[in-house]
Amino acid sequence: MTYRFGRFVFDLDARQLLRDGVELHLSPKAFELFAMLIRNRRRAMAKAELQESLWPSTFVEETNLASLVAEIRRAIGDSATTPLYVRTVHRFGYRFVGEVVEDGGSARAPAPRTRRFLIFQNRRTLLLDGINVIGRAPDVAIQCDAPGVSRHHAQIRVSEDGATLEDLNSKNGTYLDRERITSVRLSDGDEIRIGNATLTFRIDPPLEPTETVVLDSQES
Repeated sequence: MTYRFGRFVFDLDARQLLRDGVELHLSPKAFELFAMLIRNRRRAMAKAELQESLWPSTFVEETNLASLVAEIRRAIGDSATTPLYVRTVHRFGYRFVGEVVEDGGSARAPAPRTRRFLIFQNRRTLLLDGINVIGRAPDVAIQCDAPGVSRHHAQIRVSEDGATLEDLNSKNGTYLDRERITSVRLSDGDEIRIGNATLTFRIDPPLEPTETVVLDSQES
């Protein structure tokens, strides 16, 4: 089975990872980990599940798993803070979040998806499916280093049904329209206040495929 994402080809049978046709080298364990994340990309995988699969019946430090994830990210040029492919799921595990096309099957074009963003200090951050943590810690999806913001202050949970804002037992609370909330559904244009920071939730309409234009041939 071959998986294509971005400029990359991940070939399980040949045990190769290619970028623009050039082979990238991964250690055997890192290759196995990447294969598990891509095959199970529809869900987040717990650290314990990954460790048991990679080192069955063997106790290993959690840092061993983190080192393999870092190796994968270095190979594909991914970032822990703004991931395109391998995302850290706070206090749980990891998930592959890139768009994948599988070779060998009939690939149907994906339906247009509604895109959701969070705007803070004129910077738009795309919200990915699943959990998007907001706070000051280096491992969060949306960095918000402002007075009164906790390390892991709040999160936005994105699914096909919409987006939900949830407070993470922060010291100073999470507010929507000046009301302190525990959990609330978000709508386009909602303003979220955490500490001294104000963030705006926006929804963009799905991108439609470009229309094909057929030009009539003209007789000379």
